[in-house]
Amino acid sequence: MFENIVWLDDVGMSDVEKVGGKNASLGEMISGLSSQGVRVPGGFATTAEAFESFLNHSHLKTQINELLVSLDITDIKELTKTGALIRQWVEDAPFPDDLHKSIVESYQKLTEKYGPSVTFAVRSSATAEDLPEASFAGQQETYLNVSGIDDILSSIKKVFASLYNDRAISYRVHQGFEHEMVSLSAGVQQMVRSDIGASGVMFTLDTESGFDEVVFITSAYGLGETVVQGSVNPDEFYVHKPTLKSGKPAILSRSLGSKSIKMIYSDAKSSSPVTTTEVDAQERLRFSLNDAQIEELAEYAMKIEVHYGRAMDIEWALDGSDGKIYIVQARPETVKSRQSSQKIERYKLLETSEILIEGRAIGQKIGAGQIRIINSLSEMDLVSKGDVLVTDMTDPDWEPVMKLASAIITNRGGRTCHAAIIARELGVPAIVGTGNATEILKDSEVITASCAEGDTGKVYQGTLKFEHTFSEVSNLPEIPVKIMMNVGNPSRAYDFSSIPNSGVGLARLEFIINNTIGIHPKALLEFDSLPKDLKDEIQKRTSCYKSPIDFYIQKLTEGISTIAASFSKSPVIIRMSDFKSNEYSNLFAGELYEPHEENPMIGFRGASRYISEDFRECFELECLAIKNVRNEMGFKNVEIMIPFVRTTSEASKVIELLKENGLERGKDGLRIIMMCELPSNAIIAEDFLQYFDGFSIGSNDLTQLTLGMDRDSGLIAEGFDERNDAVKKLITMAIEACHRQGKYIGICGQGPSDHIDFAEWLLKQQITSISLNPDTVVETWNKLGKL
Repeated sequence: MFENIVWLDDVGMSDVEKVGGKNASLGEMISGLSSQGVRVPGGFATTAEAFESFLNHSHLKTQINELLVSLDITDIKELTKTGALIRQWVEDAPFPDDLHKSIVESYQKLTEKYGPSVTFAVRSSATAEDLPEASFAGQQETYLNVSGIDDILSSIKKVFASLYNDRAISYRVHQGFEHEMVSLSAGVQQMVRSDIGASGVMFTLDTESGFDEVVFITSAYGLGETVVQGSVNPDEFYVHKPTLKSGKPAILSRSLGSKSIKMIYSDAKSSSPVTTTEVDAQERLRFSLNDAQIEELAEYAMKIEVHYGRAMDIEWALDGSDGKIYIVQARPETVKSRQSSQKIERYKLLETSEILIEGRAIGQKIGAGQIRIINSLSEMDLVSKGDVLVTDMTDPDWEPVMKLASAIITNRGGRTCHAAIIARELGVPAIVGTGNATEILKDSEVITASCAEGDTGKVYQGTLKFEHTFSEVSNLPEIPVKIMMNVGNPSRAYDFSSIPNSGVGLARLEFIINNTIGIHPKALLEFDSLPKDLKDEIQKRTSCYKSPIDFYIQKLTEGISTIAASFSKSPVIIRMSDFKSNEYSNLFAGELYEPHEENPMIGFRGASRYISEDFRECFELECLAIKNVRNEMGFKNVEIMIPFVRTTSEASKVIELLKENGLERGKDGLRIIMMCELPSNAIIAEDFLQYFDGFSIGSNDLTQLTLGMDRDSGLIAEGFDERNDAVKKLITMAIEACHRQGKYIGICGQGPSDHIDFAEWLLKQQITSISLNPDTVVETWNKLGKL
């Protein structure tokens, strides 16, 4: 006799053939992780044998297989027709008496345990699901807030029928699974009251780069289906695993999602158990989780990952009534964890055009083609191979046409929704959560969709040229110089860390200020005295932080710590902000505070700005962020670089100012490097080195000031060359001075990335390190190895 029903706490991962991947994993966590504090709601599951018995009871199995064996899944209309017919057969079929009895009795036991008012989720769990080689994410249905035995029985039938969703039929063919070899289990699990709390998805690695030292968490208000389906743009958080283990603050970044809707329980009069409603405007401007909850989730994720011994994709729910976090699903991550670390794939745009719209980048590829705007499933046959699919949101029902598209663009959705998971598996670039792509973009218009520029996906007008390369990194030659990288964008740091490197030779603080803050720091310091219209805008942008100043410090801390965590085993040299006055003016409210200079390139910038009475307070905010990252979070690999130091007097003053702000040179191993980018820096290098632990040569400014050429001027661009003999002479002087004092000497300017002969010359000068743009590292490394 086979079993119709098993209790979740009686099964584990050895029972996938009996209860499917999802239910087996739930049981595994209940039995294996409850003692470690990981909460998983209990329940029961119908078995795969019960499903087979159900089909055979009405002679459905043979009928279904006969239809599917001859089905061409590329014929969208025929797929839709066949799927609908099969699902109707299943929903109309009666349960065998013994299965009906087992479900009723098990349901009664649950209501006795949890009380008569408890409601349940009825979840699908296929025997070919949540596998390391294929996620089958979202292929079958889940029904929420189900109560009463009649609705339980009806929902179980609907779950059974969902094995034959159009998307599930197509996905099995695409993954090479025989239809008749896949069975289904229905799990009946206690509902978590996340309808009055929050829920989401988390991964134990970064979904875009595969960087495995972080937990990536998405969160929105209400039941988790909005996040999973992609109908809401959630909040996003990254937590650094080693820092969390050490007991220090470990949240690397927080990104506010729009969270415009939420799914909640319906009232008693409604015909549907759940409904979708708008989120209050003030709630949207707050994070759906606090820091303690974010770190608790990350701890759960780490325990689950250790238990399973692999990267995991986890669904969670925060109960609004008891305030506790529950895990409602865990499955293997199936894309990034399977990719080879010996070969690096890169896409790079070779030109740009007008940006039509932006959203969240899924994958790191580039696709181009003709736009096809699709408003419903009934229009899917309009999509041809190579089209760019544009729609409100792409849930897994769209899988049959997703693989035809050269790119996918949606109004809604986050980076952990089912559609994003499927897009990654299919290798199709997707840009989600654009807000209004279906309104802005025009049908039949030709565009290029780029997901190769960080977290932000960009839709460019027209067909742009791009480069697609593979680099082998397993056998790079030994060379007598350290290769470091210039990293500006923290959102690319996880990805860049996979390139062989000796750390970060230049991380530009102004990139973080410009891209994640966008407001002049003095406007935040003087917030209370600003005009009302400026205050309102700043309040809107900083609403999820304690104050405008806290927003500035936290955003800097997040950007710096993200880069520091990505390269945690190597030095990360953070250059303090090096905006010129015209660039600071471009920040929000910047025109209120910045002078007009005829030549800002040699004006109010660098060290002279930091020590001035006018800017000192702003610089101190940068110091606070560095101190947070080093002292509170524990990233002692962070070093400081000071740009544009004109005189030794400025050098002395800025070192003293850093010390006053808790950043004392030498204390706790802190190194302070100076940019060597003025002729005076090289000419009296010995004097400047009294105040610093070494030089990093800024070849751009050094060339400009040596040759008297404005590097921003196109009129004299042809003469601008770092390889000029006068520039080389100054660089040689700087290198020799550092060697005499046994101090660090590197270069972070553009020259070595652009000119391999210049990199070769630097090698011969015995420079300690060369910091390159990430896309030139492997090529330059190989060429230097041939010297």
